[in-house]
Amino acid sequence: MVLVSTAVSTPVHMRAVVAHSPGSPAALRIEKFERPAVPDDGVLVRVRASSANPVDLYSLTPVAHLQRSLKPAVVGTDFAGTVEAVGRAVTLFQPGDEVFGGGRGAFAEYICISEQKAVVRKPAGMSFEQAATVPVAASTALQALRDHGQIRPGQRVLINGASGGVGTFAVQIARSFGAEVTAVCSSRHVDVVRSIGAQSVIDYTKEDFTRAGDRYDLMLDIAGNHSWSECMRVLHSGATYVGVGAAGVQHGRGGGWRAIGHFLNVRLASIGGGRHVVAVFIASLKKDDLVLLGGLVASGQVKPVIERRYDLDGIAEALVYLATGHAGGKIAIQVGP
Repeated sequence: MVLVSTAVSTPVHMRAVVAHSPGSPAALRIEKFERPAVPDDGVLVRVRASSANPVDLYSLTPVAHLQRSLKPAVVGTDFAGTVEAVGRAVTLFQPGDEVFGGGRGAFAEYICISEQKAVVRKPAGMSFEQAATVPVAASTALQALRDHGQIRPGQRVLINGASGGVGTFAVQIARSFGAEVTAVCSSRHVDVVRSIGAQSVIDYTKEDFTRAGDRYDLMLDIAGNHSWSECMRVLHSGATYVGVGAAGVQHGRGGGWRAIGHFLNVRLASIGGGRHVVAVFIASLKKDDLVLLGGLVASGQVKPVIERRYDLDGIAEALVYLATGHAGGKIAIQVGP
């Protein structure tokens, strides 16, 4: 007689941060889910670290809730970790590879992402924590400066809102392109912003940069707190203004919509003004950009500025702090050992 085993493999569970309905970050819950199945083109990553971004607050808005058909969703975008398993069609990765990237549901112990999407190998000279701060914020800074700003060596670049996640990356990336950087931030962030390479730092609590009399070739506006007529005073004829679309999202209670409205008003007001305006800019995550950014961090040309660290249990607190709009640099999230 042949004995047939009836044993069933026990599902592997994971902890994840979940949004059930619109509301404040305090409404987020940590729950246990079965670990994601791995499709043929999928890469299952055991997440070691993540970081908080304004886009993560979008998951808590009514619009996002409707977009996912009122279903709960795992929150988070940035991740860095180790490949646990791969689908049978995967050729770019194998178990044990250290990777980083961006995808929906990163505030969890595991995330599954197609190998064709925004996931790349982590350079050996880059920690998991550093890698996890890069995808959204550094990609936004890079694309704003390079793709939309057409930055060139020797240009004078003004970064308004230089102390946050995008801003601290933007200062360093602009310097890596050979630009001369003037950064605008509050008093408590002046020393940090200067330490990462800004040649000139303006404390907006003491001085209005739009009345300082200086002019620039490129302005990256992350703060979005000045009218077009004010911004135009600091731009050379033919200069470029780039408004980062995520500006204001972190301020909550409709801040994102106010920011979009502000930048649209800037675009309308700028017509015929002799300056090139990119009024609303939202980054897309691309493999090539992540490879480039990873190389900049590994080489020491760019150093992530991390102000605070939390674990999964502290995600709600981390996002509440992010929503104040006063974070200095990135907020890192430790997920696994």
